[in-house]
Amino acid sequence: MTTVRSTTAVPGSRRVAQVGVGLVGVSLLALAGWAFSRVARDATWQPWDGDYTDLSQFASWVVGSISEPQFYAVAPAGALLLAGGLLGHVAHRMSWRWQGFVQACGTGLWQWAAGSALVSLLLGNLAWGWTLAPGSWQPLFVPLVSVAPAIVVLYGPGWRVGLTAAVLGALLTPPASILAVEYLCAPLDLPPVVGATTGMWLGAIVAFWLCRRLSWMPAPGAWRTSDEPGRLEQSRLWVPRRALADFSEAQFFGNEWASAALILGAVVAHLISPASTSYGSGLFTAVLASQVLTAVAGVIIWRKKWRSHGFYPTFVPVVSVAPATVLAFDGTVASIVVGALAGALIAPPIAAAISARLPKTFHPFIGNVASMGICTALIVSMLRLVPGFAS
Repeated sequence: MTTVRSTTAVPGSRRVAQVGVGLVGVSLLALAGWAFSRVARDATWQPWDGDYTDLSQFASWVVGSISEPQFYAVAPAGALLLAGGLLGHVAHRMSWRWQGFVQACGTGLWQWAAGSALVSLLLGNLAWGWTLAPGSWQPLFVPLVSVAPAIVVLYGPGWRVGLTAAVLGALLTPPASILAVEYLCAPLDLPPVVGATTGMWLGAIVAFWLCRRLSWMPAPGAWRTSDEPGRLEQSRLWVPRRALADFSEAQFFGNEWASAALILGAVVAHLISPASTSYGSGLFTAVLASQVLTAVAGVIIWRKKWRSHGFYPTFVPVVSVAPATVLAFDGTVASIVVGALAGALIAPPIAAAISARLPKTFHPFIGNVASMGICTALIVSMLRLVPGFAS
């Protein structure tokens, strides 16, 4: 879909915007430097225990949460993801040749989607951090990749939309995910991502239902034209570019610069301290290998769907089935290959099928996260029945 954007700008306001972007960029790089210093100092993955007076650990936890959808959970990756997203946004606004895929589901609303998501992440941690006990974990990252950015993409830019999205995401998704992890995943021995994604789609259904009943919210989709995306032109480098962009699609970035920065931050953090990434499991390299394989395989398998529809959810196994299978089976070669290929084969079409059946007032990301939970639970459970697979 295309957006309607003014082509005129006041020179003074443009200079102010450029200065503002520069300050944000410098701040994000400084944040990344601080995060790297903490990784070098702490040496191991350090979860936050809900102590609001420990501001340094709280900040590290929140910034690390930005990369948690990829199972990295390390602050440098989160900080550099934001820096890469900012670069991609500026490149798009400046119409640079190497701008990459347009962020926020192709709308270009990166600043609104990312801003609302970050506020929702912060509010969610402030509201539900008390559920953490020393050494424990809760899926408090879920507002970042669910309700908040999805509402912005559907309802458009603006402070009323952005703040409403942030508050709904913070209030609805964390408790739903926490309960799903506790009462669904724990008894059935399912990967925690199943509970986290279940909470996302449950919270989103309630949030989008509420949005239609809030008097200050505009009509969904009214901010943009009704043109449907046409056939996608695929260049020679389209497959590796799309596979790379899928690494940051969960955060509604879906851009090569953002993804490259995310991976760079995680890799450097892992080189500094291997115990700092992927929840201290020591399986980061296996997780990354599975993600690369499933991303490339998914884009190749479903390339025709991308060409005909303009978008296809090939990113789904990158942040669910593939890494979850690796962690469930201790990073064996079989878990890397089977989890990646099985996820690439079944997760995208299930996501697309669910999304296609949703009401127009619901963002299709609901189908994506539902597929993440369904496919992860199905594949991991089936592999546990295969003799010798877990060894």
